[in-house]
Amino acid sequence: MTPFASLTDLPQQLRHPVVRDLAWVLLSPPMLSTTPWPQRHPLNASPWARMPGTLADWLTQLDRDHSPLLDWLAQSSVRRLGLYYERLWQFALRAAPGIELLAANLPIRQAGHTLGELDLLLRDEEGVHHLELAIKLYLGPEQASGEHPAHWLGPGSHDRLDIKLDHLGHHQLPLSARGEARPALAELELVDAQAALWIGGYLFYPWPKHCAPPQGANPHHLQGRWLHRRDWPSFLTHSADGCWQPLPRQAWLAQARLAHRELWSAAQLHEWFNALEPNANAQLLIRLEHGTQGDWVEAERLFLVSDDWPQRTER
Repeated sequence: MTPFASLTDLPQQLRHPVVRDLAWVLLSPPMLSTTPWPQRHPLNASPWARMPGTLADWLTQLDRDHSPLLDWLAQSSVRRLGLYYERLWQFALRAAPGIELLAANLPIRQAGHTLGELDLLLRDEEGVHHLELAIKLYLGPEQASGEHPAHWLGPGSHDRLDIKLDHLGHHQLPLSARGEARPALAELELVDAQAALWIGGYLFYPWPKHCAPPQGANPHHLQGRWLHRRDWPSFLTHSADGCWQPLPRQAWLAQARLAHRELWSAAQLHEWFNALEPNANAQLLIRLEHGTQGDWVEAERLFLVSDDWPQRTER
């Protein structure tokens, strides 16, 4: 599913959090292995895919001097996780050998109305490609098997896996083949493009119950757990050793790596938990273990949701 299986451990070896996020974006497995449209790693035809060591060297050099990456991100707002994910991909594709990034977020318009955007248009040795990217975090059901994608919700409970796949398959991916896209493609001296998608992210399973993964899930997908706030004290008594603390939204991609001074005490965690409003948004927490290089590394992650989440009837 990814051409860089040999580099799985590289992100945790990198020191700078943004470079680690970039490595995670390029190297992490896709959430799904079966999709309604072709799924294609954007670097699939780059020489990096044939010689993964050269990609590792590039990322290691960026870890030493990350100013080009930070300068790139500073050119536009990256507060939204999805935009941050896309900007990291754009940076890598601009640097990748054998890849020509033709356009990013290309608007398709008709009579002054924007029908949508093409996330990426690129050219490589296999042709011209229209790629749609997505970074998603979905929580599985407590009261259903989990096999149906409709049972998997975003932490805000409004996003659903089946809705996202439907939107990709019926709107975003066909957009480059529609007549309305021809003027925009013609400006780039293109006639058509091969459409494909790439979905990264995590699937979170309920605790203490469990459910099956959604149909089409990659057997090697990244995962965590989720639980209601009322179950948090019980969960802690069953938790493995380590330090738990919340993870800021901007750090939700790569596994966390923290210095000892950044760790929360048990008292801090207890105070934070008791200060949460009853209807607070879902909180992402991580358990950290002492690493081999003197710092603390993420061992697992979970979403803590309100007691009435998802505030809708699961089907």
